[in-house]
Amino acid sequence: MSHTLGVVEVPTFSYASMAHSLTTRKFGNKPLFEWVARRVTEAICIDQVLIVADPSFREVVERLLPPDVAAYFGAQHDPLSRLAAAIRKADATSIVRVRADRPFVDPSLIDRLICDAHAHPGCDYVGYMCRDGGSLLQSQLGIFAEWCSADAIFRSDRAAADSLDRQHSTRYVTSHPEHFQLRFLPTPIEIDRDDIRLAIDHEEDWEHAHVIYDALGPERLDWRRIAELLAAQPELRRKMASLNRACSTVD
Repeated sequence: MSHTLGVVEVPTFSYASMAHSLTTRKFGNKPLFEWVARRVTEAICIDQVLIVADPSFREVVERLLPPDVAAYFGAQHDPLSRLAAAIRKADATSIVRVRADRPFVDPSLIDRLICDAHAHPGCDYVGYMCRDGGSLLQSQLGIFAEWCSADAIFRSDRAAADSLDRQHSTRYVTSHPEHFQLRFLPTPIEIDRDDIRLAIDHEEDWEHAHVIYDALGPERLDWRRIAELLAAQPELRRKMASLNRACSTVD
């Protein structure tokens, strides 16, 4: 039987200050990791949500974790191995992976991923593609998740040797189309812009996220309303574009 696990992954490769923020700072009156988990549970096609984190986060996450949200703190050496172990423990057949620094991840776009994967049962991976044809794996748009079969993660865990492939849990899958069947869905054009940035990696991102939250409120944070809001906020988009360029230069 199909079992889709929603994985909220607390990244261990964030800036040190942001790694602390992911587990302690609040968004919408909830710890950020819990907020993201709640967003994922709103997806109709998700069967279970699990927060997956390095054991170093255990104390703070368990202290803030509500009783109806589960977490897995694997002692594995890298995120890929940890994710594979979490999938086995949950007995899932597929996952939808979201980083914990993506508060605007959109449940409707998650359901679209899962429905497309079910319509193409031979696929190993389904993600979103930006207008220039690139994958959104490292995108700062921040509203997307990615779907992956459990088998593809297990195969990646056995085969991946590069450190980046082991740090970014789905990188090996997406970078080896000769071994995996990949599908990419088009990004809605309204949000596919260089001057939109909804991920949280820097202090300025926190400020921009709260501007959006305060303007729309917790019940109206779907991607269409966010796109409409930002279309009328050129100064905010200018700041987002500047930060995108700066981060691209650093990378």
